[in-house]
Amino acid sequence: MTDPGQPIDILLVEDDPGDELMTREAFEDNKIGNTLHVVRDGQEALDFLYRNGDYADAPTPDLILLDLNLPRYDGRQVLEKIKADPELSPIPVVVLTTSAAEEDILRSYKLHANAYVTKPVDLDQFIAAIRQIDEFFVQVVRLPRVR
Repeated sequence: MTDPGQPIDILLVEDDPGDELMTREAFEDNKIGNTLHVVRDGQEALDFLYRNGDYADAPTPDLILLDLNLPRYDGRQVLEKIKADPELSPIPVVVLTTSAAEEDILRSYKLHANAYVTKPVDLDQFIAAIRQIDEFFVQVVRLPRVR
């Protein structure tokens, strides 16, 4: 288990460079000491999680921030694989996406997402959303160590 406030490894699965930059800025703005790892599509996410190829030495993330609309494997497929794998399923997954569609929200929770956050368009609101994710998953709750 992680201790509240202890830095963690976060995997950001995001194909949009602008959203990646905003997430990085939000972490820097909030002085978050966590390690942010970024992959740009569903296949890279799975390679990271299963330590394939270039990701042979990747750490197991303590938290995953997952976009839904990704190339190769989309976020729904990645979420389904994570939650179906007994080794990976304890890792909290926050769906962080532009989609506010009811069917995406419902399907994500049916696939056992731990939270669903619609990305705010405004930079200040986006930073506030990332800060709230950090405060909840890093400062408040205890996360399992999956190794």
